[in-house]
Amino acid sequence: MIDGEEEMAVPSRRNGMIDGEEEGLFEEEVLENFDTETPPHLHPLAEATHSSNLTALTNALDNLSESIDKPLEDGDTALHLTCLYGGFAEIAQLLINAASSSNCLKQKLDTVDVEGDSPLHHAARGEHVDVVRILLAARASPLKPNIYGKIPAELSDPHTEVRRMLEAATNVVPCQ
Repeated sequence: MIDGEEEMAVPSRRNGMIDGEEEGLFEEEVLENFDTETPPHLHPLAEATHSSNLTALTNALDNLSESIDKPLEDGDTALHLTCLYGGFAEIAQLLINAASSSNCLKQKLDTVDVEGDSPLHHAARGEHVDVVRILLAARASPLKPNIYGKIPAELSDPHTEVRRMLEAATNVVPCQ
C-alpha cells in the first residue's frame, strides 16, 4: 500500500468507459476481504487461487460440495475471477478442462457478470496474454459485447499483444 491507499482486488482499469464517465456498477473490493465475502463452500478455492497453489486448487475442486460454475451475487464465476486476476493460466486451463461436455464448456465461456463481461472480457482488460490465448483456444467469443457495448478487444490497451490476438480472432469466421 502507498500512504493510505487501499490495495484493490481488481486492477484499476477501464471498462470501456470514456474518461470522466461514471465507473462500472460496483466499487472494487479490498483484497484482504475476500475471505469474509467469499461463500464458505468456496473458501478453499479462494485460498488456493490467491496463493497460486495449483495442487491445493485441484484438491479443493475435488472436494467441492457445490458447483464451481455457480455464479456469485455479481454474476462472476470461478473462471471469471481466475481471468480477472490473470496470473493463473494453469488454473484457467484446469477450470476449462473440468467442463464435462462441450455444452458445459460453452456455458462457462459465455456466462456474463452483472456488467455483461465474460471471462474473456476480464482477461482482455487485464492484458493477461496466456489466459486470453487459452480462452480463445477453447472458443470463447471475441465478439460478445458487454452492457457498455464493448467487445473484449476494446477493453485491452492499443498496440498490445492481447489487442492484436483479439483483433485477429474477430476477423476469423469459424467453419460450421
